[in-house]
Amino acid sequence: MTTAKLSLQSIQQAQKRIGQYIARTPCEFSVRLSEIFGARVFVKLDNLQATGSFKERGAANKLVQLTATERKHGVVTPSAGNHGLGVAYQAKKLGIPATIVMPKGAPLIKQSNVRRLGATIVLYGDTYADALSKAREIEREESRVFIHGFDDLAVIEGQGTLGLEIVESVPNLDAVIVPVGGGGLIAGVGTAIKALRPEAKVIGVEPERYASMVAALKARKPVTIEVAPTIADGLAVNCVGVNALEIAAPVIDEMVTVTEDEIAKAILMLLEVEKTVVEGAGATPLAAMFTGKVDLRGKTIVLPLSGGNIDVNMMSNIIERGLVKDGRLAWLRTFVSDKPGQLAAIGRIIADCGASVKDVRHNRSFGRVEPGGVEIDWILETRGHDHIAELVLKLREKKIRVLTFENA
Repeated sequence: MTTAKLSLQSIQQAQKRIGQYIARTPCEFSVRLSEIFGARVFVKLDNLQATGSFKERGAANKLVQLTATERKHGVVTPSAGNHGLGVAYQAKKLGIPATIVMPKGAPLIKQSNVRRLGATIVLYGDTYADALSKAREIEREESRVFIHGFDDLAVIEGQGTLGLEIVESVPNLDAVIVPVGGGGLIAGVGTAIKALRPEAKVIGVEPERYASMVAALKARKPVTIEVAPTIADGLAVNCVGVNALEIAAPVIDEMVTVTEDEIAKAILMLLEVEKTVVEGAGATPLAAMFTGKVDLRGKTIVLPLSGGNIDVNMMSNIIERGLVKDGRLAWLRTFVSDKPGQLAAIGRIIADCGASVKDVRHNRSFGRVEPGGVEIDWILETRGHDHIAELVLKLREKKIRVLTFENA
């Protein structure tokens, strides 16, 4: 398979082919993000697809082209989550049996949604590579059509329709920042954008812990890298696709990697600023804006929010961690004598400083608590780090020994 086989025309044909099966999602101008970054920032809301991610595009384009015999035998595909959801959803609409092989650690929300859509789930191994090998085994044993989540040309063509919609919505585009896992999305989107607006920059973004495209571009071939867990589970691919790399390499202008903290901050910012829920993979384009590695001030930028299937417990954890990092949630530990009125006295100081008490816990017996003393832990809603420092100063002025969480 060569780069020449993926063209603007083939992506445009895919757009016509799948138009009745997928949503044309909004590409909205973000006033607040534009103010923050000194640029004209648009967000492409593909997290609003029926299954919550762009993966439906490639799945639909592959499935609608199957022959009657292939449809009867059914399909099998490996997936960390979103691709499996896309295949299950589109296969159900077309009446095609589908088996989705997922790593055992795939997010529960994605597992339950695949089951809800009527597909068969096989949980196997710990990584995408393990799921891939099992799917190949099922392909041979059951004569099913194997669908590669990011290296099948039809899938890449389908993902490229996202690029067509971006240029149609933002014709004066200067740059697009694309999440990269196996490489299928940036291959398709990059091809479409470079064909329609050659001067626009195509910037890829990966988690530092799964920087497989960075490694592949450096080696000029797909390489298997050592990885660590990431909250951007939709990008957790330790080796990019052969075809995806061949197609993507000529259209990528630069690659950026982001940390777990930057991804978490982006998830929280999108929730607060854009009122939209994204998963880790979908937040990486915004996370890339925090790095300072790309200078896009004054430019017109599109951030594809590629997916919104985040576990509720993960979201809760990210929100709390984000509030702590911003200084809007504080943990103070005070040490006082165990006498009546101490709790109320400290509470008044906190209230006078304008902080709100979320939780209070006493400890009289454990650790290094002195006889006759008590530790009181306070979880507080605050305005920021300066507000916390002001509160600590007021407590110490009243001769109350206090530690912040960072120093405890």
